[in-house]
Amino acid sequence: MEPGQAGRFAADAAQFGSAMNSIAHSQVMVKAIEDYAKEMTANQGPVQKTTAVDVHDLLDDAELQKLHEERIAQLQAEREKRAVMQRKGHGEVQEISEGDFLEVVTKTEMVVCHFFHRDFERCKIMDKHLNILARRFFTTRFIKLSAPDSPFFTVKLQIQMLPCVIFFKHGKVVDQVVGFDGLGATDDFETSALEDRMYHAEVVEEPVHNEERDDERIDAPKGNIRKGIHSFQKTASDEDSDFDE
Repeated sequence: MEPGQAGRFAADAAQFGSAMNSIAHSQVMVKAIEDYAKEMTANQGPVQKTTAVDVHDLLDDAELQKLHEERIAQLQAEREKRAVMQRKGHGEVQEISEGDFLEVVTKTEMVVCHFFHRDFERCKIMDKHLNILARRFFTTRFIKLSAPDSPFFTVKLQIQMLPCVIFFKHGKVVDQVVGFDGLGATDDFETSALEDRMYHAEVVEEPVHNEERDDERIDAPKGNIRKGIHSFQKTASDEDSDFDE
């Protein structure tokens, strides 16, 4: 097959697929409108007269078609944007190296960065809360940096106590959480306390769809995550652990 023929074949196949999708959508719309008309007739009772509605006239309505096309385009744009963000690490707490830190912070509108130590239990507790919030606030980038492996930025940002969570907006520090200060100063602080700090710093946006289940929150009445938090044992070196390495 010649290259030009292959290109035309691919274009025809794409057009055919689009046409099939439109037909399927039209069939769904016809069925929905017919069901609606039946329901309206049943609710009005036998003694009332109803105006006949041609469902095909509704399907051919230019305004409805325009609204449908605009909505499809909007959904497609949202899916593409989400896919790009997911490839960049959104939706999870991603550990990065010191060499990647500046690029992430300066090229992302909202960033939550956890400076942590692998041996500190309180850092593990903080990670559990951040993992939940990273899934909830997809538009914010959640990252973590090993403090012992990032001496340059640890000194530059004057980090002396871990865990330390720093909030960045447009590349600038807008707030930070040192230890568990401001979160109830207890190992059993609620996820909502950290969430409130992020809202106050304006580094998160209200999600359009809240798919989070109550039992996935650390501060939920019941759930495995909360049980996991209590299973941690505090260590002497982890009582608002000073970082000095």
